[in-house]
Amino acid sequence: MRVERLAHRARAAARRCAAVPIPGPALPVLGALPGLAAAVALALCAAGVERPAAVRAASRPVSGVHAAPRPTIVPRSAWLTDGTAPASPPPPRYDDRVVAVFVHHTDSPNAYDCAETPRIIRYLYAGQTGARDWDDIGYNFLVDRCGIIYEGRAGGVERAVTGAHTQGFNHRTAGIAAIGTFTEGTPVPRVMSDAIAALAAWKLGLSDTDPRARVRLVSSNSRSRFSAGTAAALPALAAHKDAFMTSCPGASLSALLPEIRRLAARLQGRA
Repeated sequence: MRVERLAHRARAAARRCAAVPIPGPALPVLGALPGLAAAVALALCAAGVERPAAVRAASRPVSGVHAAPRPTIVPRSAWLTDGTAPASPPPPRYDDRVVAVFVHHTDSPNAYDCAETPRIIRYLYAGQTGARDWDDIGYNFLVDRCGIIYEGRAGGVERAVTGAHTQGFNHRTAGIAAIGTFTEGTPVPRVMSDAIAALAAWKLGLSDTDPRARVRLVSSNSRSRFSAGTAAALPALAAHKDAFMTSCPGASLSALLPEIRRLAARLQGRA
């Protein structure tokens, strides 16, 4: 029943967002997302991903002094229907903790009704587990244009689930995908960027990591920007392009990352 209430709340919020005019350039053009367009969008920005490596020890979240409130997260069951999920999914893989998050965009159409977000995520999931033959959707979380946060990859939102979102840097990181395409000149809804900040603040707060900091991550794949085994100093709240040869998450969303980092730090109670 709780899952149904959360899904109903997400749909209701999406309808309100679509129905109420939002001033300023932050509001993309409303419209329905055609099924064919969603299917074409399965190319994604996830060209730079890899399968997660061997199972590691299950993570234990750290209660840091700069913990942020957990935002509302709609569970997988709101978008992954019984007919979509595999009968025997592989077990999740874990790292010890999450010390960085990578921000992506899905490179899919922007003019969608947020009530359709579960269907859009199912298309993304089908593309990654079908044509790409992955064991699950690569992103740990997805955020739609109404600021609604969805659980992506299985394993538990509070745990350090090893994703498949940033080639070479899936370990000790989480992937947050903004649903849409945010190339130069494309408005990013404020509720979306605020939701990314709130999610990053909470997730990084579990390891007491400052979203404005740089962290040491070791590349596991030479097809990233860094040869395998190289220790790289990357932003704790990073763009996909910081670690892989891509323009993801697009120029517009990338330009907002400094502001998103500052908001996430404030939500953690940092000066």
